[in-house]
Amino acid sequence: MFMSQRTQVVYSLLAEYVRSPSLRHMREERSLAKLALEIVTKLDRDSSAWKKWEGPRDKILEVAIECWIPKEDMLDFLNSLPGPALTMTDLEQRMKSMIEEEYLGEPEPKLEAECLAIYQAEKESGTEMPAIIGRLSDYVGAQWQRLRDEKRAEDERRSEEARLERERRLLSYADCPWTQIKGSKFVYCRKNGRVFQLKPNSDKSLTLYRVQAVDDDASGEMIGHYRSRGDASKVVAKAAYEPEPWR
Repeated sequence: MFMSQRTQVVYSLLAEYVRSPSLRHMREERSLAKLALEIVTKLDRDSSAWKKWEGPRDKILEVAIECWIPKEDMLDFLNSLPGPALTMTDLEQRMKSMIEEEYLGEPEPKLEAECLAIYQAEKESGTEMPAIIGRLSDYVGAQWQRLRDEKRAEDERRSEEARLERERRLLSYADCPWTQIKGSKFVYCRKNGRVFQLKPNSDKSLTLYRVQAVDDDASGEMIGHYRSRGDASKVVAKAAYEPEPWR
């Protein structure tokens, strides 16, 4: 019976597996999972366009790719492993492929100096490369949370600065887009010198008012109910230039 190369690979692994004299062993979930992994790994390796990356090279680079290890040292280590000699182009293009096609993370520029300092210290201490990669990978993973927290704090700071600037414009009688001043339940905007207020309703709609001041307690003339702030803004764009009172 003719079999393609891929079919032959699967057949060979299955044939080897069923030679086990123990039915219990063959039915074990762990044994089946191991067989499935062997099949997928073998098929992926045989079908890969990257022929120099057999054995542990790919897995090591996957872990190291975010760690800012100097490329020259990484290349020397990979070439110490079994397999054809790699060039710097091999390494750089494999890293590029992992990032762009396999969606592995890129090295974080903010961690470059820290990672290089750790790497150099470990290298001078005589730590072998797999251990250095492991330490750097753990360090990078831990620092991602710090970077996320810093970014969140920076975003919140910028958002608050923008809100304060809108609030300043609103209270200084300058035209201003929708904004919520501190302590207010509602949002306001000023268009053509006129102040408009939006109040949320229980059904998630918004009620638009023409008011005389930026004040939650100020009385105003209701203009209408709207589904979104955008819908209300379209009405404001017209109402701001209509003769008063606008209805």
